[in-house]
This record gives sequence, C-alpha cells and structure tokens, in this order.
Amino acid sequence: MKALVKKYAEPGIWMEDVPMFVGVVEDVGPGVRNFTIGERVTAEGHIVCGHCRNCRRGMGHVCENTISVGIMGKDGCFAEYVTIPESNVVKLRPEIPDDFAAIMDPFGNATHTALAFPLLGEDVLITGAGLIGTMAAGICRYAGAKNIVVTDINPLRLEIAKKMGATITVDGSKGETIADAMFQLGIRGFDVGLEMSGAPAAFNDMIEHMYKGANIAQLGILPYNTQVNWSDVIFNALTIKGITGRRMWETWYQMEQMLLGGLDLSPVITHRFQFEDFQKGFDVMVSGQCGKVLLEW
Repeated sequence: MKALVKKYAEPGIWMEDVPMFVGVVEDVGPGVRNFTIGERVTAEGHIVCGHCRNCRRGMGHVCENTISVGIMGKDGCFAEYVTIPESNVVKLRPEIPDDFAAIMDPFGNATHTALAFPLLGEDVLITGAGLIGTMAAGICRYAGAKNIVVTDINPLRLEIAKKMGATITVDGSKGETIADAMFQLGIRGFDVGLEMSGAPAAFNDMIEHMYKGANIAQLGILPYNTQVNWSDVIFNALTIKGITGRRMWETWYQMEQMLLGGLDLSPVITHRFQFEDFQKGFDVMVSGQCGKVLLEW
C-alpha cells in the first residue's frame, strides 16, 4: 500500500538529515484507506518491516530491516515524486506552517534526544549547536529545564542557540569553558547531557561536568577510536543512552504537540533559496555559516 506524494516544499539540505518534505497526496495505491488525494502530509523516513522482534515490541526505530528514504534502499525527495508506504505518512494540522513541517525529520531527532530523560527543573548541557542541538535547546526550554548551556565553536550557531532558549552559550574558539558557565550559574554539575557534536573532546568535556547520577543522551556519532574516561562514568554513576532516529510514533506526537503549543523553530531557519539555486544552498551549508537551509518550490 503506497501513497504517491507530490512535493511543494523541499527540506533543508544538511547532509546528516534524511531528505524529507512537506507535500500533498497526488495519488494513492489500492488498499490505502486513511489518506485522500490533496491532503497535506509529511512522512517518517525510516521504513520498517513491522515483523522483527523490535517492531513487534514497539521499537520500530531500531528495526533490524530498516530502509531509509534518501539514504539506502529508496530514492529521496530530490525526485519530482516520492512513494511512501501509508504507514509512514503523517497528516499535518493546518496550524503547522510549511517551513516547520519540512524539517520534521531533524526536529524528531532533537525531540527524541532531548526528551530521553525528564527535564523539568533540571540543568542541561548540550554539546554541539548544529541544527539538532539548537532545536534541542528550544525543546528543553519548552519542557521546563532550569538552565540550558550550549557549547560549540561556531559563533553564528551559538547565537541561534540563544534565540532558541539557551541560558548561557560556551564558545570554545574563544577559550570559554563549561566550568565558567557552571560558576556563573552556581551549579556543581549538569543533570542531563545531550551530546550532539560527535566530537570526542566535547563528549569527554560533558562527562567531566555531569553531576553524580546524571543522564546523557548520545546522538552525535563519535569516531570508533574515541577514548573515554570510563572511571568518571562508573564512579559518578552516569547513564549514557544511545539515540537513533525518532520513536515511532511517540516522538511524532510530541513534536506535533510542541508546535501546536507554541514552540517556535523559526530561529533555526537562516537561508531560503529557489530550488533552481540548490548549489547555493549546498555552498552555504558547507561554509558552516548557516542554520537550516530550505529550498522553495
């Protein structure tokens, strides 16, 4: 059962994101019962089997037979049309603007990571102010975190983090440190860590500054040879949870509710280009001087 979807807005072109879209249903295959032609939709980019052990116990995001749209096994949304199984298509409420709907994929990564542990009243450290890290700052603020510290070496992206709700940003390129931020806040460590950078130095810096018994959600993909001070993990009773993709469909319900509840993602969108100028989008992305880049159709 497939839903043929016609695009009218392209996602940003961050290379770590599955290329996704916001579009309208152009046609439906036999057996499709929950969608009609003309409906405005987006979609989950991981197509899962529904039959493996993880799928059957509600953990489809780690399905052992996953096919990823635009990554492996299926063409992505730079095509004029894309076919998506009905089970992966998500109806969009009219209150959710196209710009936000077009970045639901990375927003889902941020949501899955940020909400991996309770945040209300907690001090949160986010390492990495890329698209997902800056959106995570907004989610933490929305979810009631007490203090949110974001680290990076890119001043532009740290400014975006501030707009998204960071209490303090730490610019490593200027010699600023997490310890300085802790002193300003009057805290002895962080309760929740969200590692978004994939940088070994940032990961170890996070471990060093967590409060005893703290939790870390690990989304950043670290090099295989990353060295970790496991004594700090063990003797400080830290919990590290690996994060991949989005929980289907819990994460999507959380995303929708936050957007309907007023979470504003507009600060993360810094550039728009017509689709004919896609190369300009790639160029600004490679430069690092941007947040999310959208192609307009």
